Amino acid sequence: MFRVHAALCAVAMSCAAGAPAQTYPVKPVRMIVGFAPGGGTDVTARAIVQELSEGLRQRVIIENRPGANGVVGTEIAAKASADGYTLLMVNSGHTVNPGLYPRLPYDSIRDFAPISLVATLPNLLVVHPSLPVKRFPDFVQLAKKQPRQINYGSGGQGASSHLGMELLARTARIELTHVPYKSGGLSAGALLAGEVMVSFNTIPSALPYVKAGRLRALGVSSAQRSVSVPDVPTIAEMGYPGFSAAGLAGLLAPAGTPVEAINRVQAETAKLMKLPVVAERFHTLGLDPVASTPAEFARFIRTDTDKWTKLVRELNLTLQ
Repeated sequence: MFRVHAALCAVAMSCAAGAPAQTYPVKPVRMIVGFAPGGGTDVTARAIVQELSEGLRQRVIIENRPGANGVVGTEIAAKASADGYTLLMVNSGHTVNPGLYPRLPYDSIRDFAPISLVATLPNLLVVHPSLPVKRFPDFVQLAKKQPRQINYGSGGQGASSHLGMELLARTARIELTHVPYKSGGLSAGALLAGEVMVSFNTIPSALPYVKAGRLRALGVSSAQRSVSVPDVPTIAEMGYPGFSAAGLAGLLAPAGTPVEAINRVQAETAKLMKLPVVAERFHTLGLDPVASTPAEFARFIRTDTDKWTKLVRELNLTLQ
């Protein structure tokens, strides 16, 4: 009996030693979105959540925690367990907020582990057709002849449409007059009505009016041309190399998250970005799909944060 028992124990120990350990993930993963359902960041997250769930073979559950331009949800993610089961979908606010808010409850770089850039959001520089310009160089020339006489609309102080235009003005060395509205929608309506002459608008919102002749597109804000409007040149290629004021969408995790989890989510994100169905969804939203490595996304975040913080300080903008 003793020999049989010993043999059985040896077999059991051998099987246990050779059995593969459970690999990440072994339970559902939550993806925090610091904005309300239906907003741009939420829609972006929902555009990939099904395929990401299938790739991870675990359900990815979106958890909306809106407030303070994403600060509320970002703080929750920063303080979550670094076990791989909390992800954070961010937008450009993640790189702008460190300059806008004097005291954030987290460090936007130190408290997070980058996973992947998911998409860039190019904006169209559009003008009212009453403005006598057809190309971006013409616009710059007119603005230099009429300093501060051309007004532009934005979705409010510190909004991407505001900061993008201010970056453009500094890059092209022109002076414009800012007219802030309470939302991007109101700003877009003001441009159509001729209350303001120029603005950066999202491609889906501006393109129908460009095609109808009610707005004129002068350039794209991203570093590369957008697949949604391939015939519209970038501002960078029209004499201002290096200019980029595109929005972003990307995935982060709390700092200290295991490398195994980071790499797995990044690999699955890279795979789904190659799927035609995902690309089609993104193009409908005016997004250009991107798949980066964690290191590439980390560099992107640092560069973008430095750029916007410098501009915000020059403009003396703060939000409480």
